[in-house]
Amino acid sequence: MATVELTKDTFEEAILSNDTVLVDFWAEWCGPCRAFAPVFEKLSEEHPDIVFAKVDTEAEQELAGYFQIRSIPTLMAFRDNIGVFSQPGALPEKALADLIEQINGLDMDEVRREVADHHDHEHADHDHDHETESAQA
Repeated sequence: MATVELTKDTFEEAILSNDTVLVDFWAEWCGPCRAFAPVFEKLSEEHPDIVFAKVDTEAEQELAGYFQIRSIPTLMAFRDNIGVFSQPGALPEKALADLIEQINGLDMDEVRREVADHHDHEHADHDHDHETESAQA
């Protein structure tokens, strides 16, 4: 499958309706982005089961801002609607192929447990902070 362009209007639907989505945040003026594009495109042809998407950070500044993209290219990966990878920098072909293998090999039940645990700890820490503040008052 060739790469697809995502916008703020199509981003959420792409993540929700596909098992695995790799997103390349890029811009036309970015040299490393242009160097990474053929690698991303080539692997998209080799992995038709994965959506390879691109977000033009110039055209989609709101989307880039939402994901706090500070450096491009930035590659993000979503599996089962969960962000499982985010890293700035152009990856060589072998590193991108390895990353795809790792994403495909994730135990998503374990990932969901970790997300839930992290969420529970955030709320527990938040409640604890209030108790500490009350005790100090």
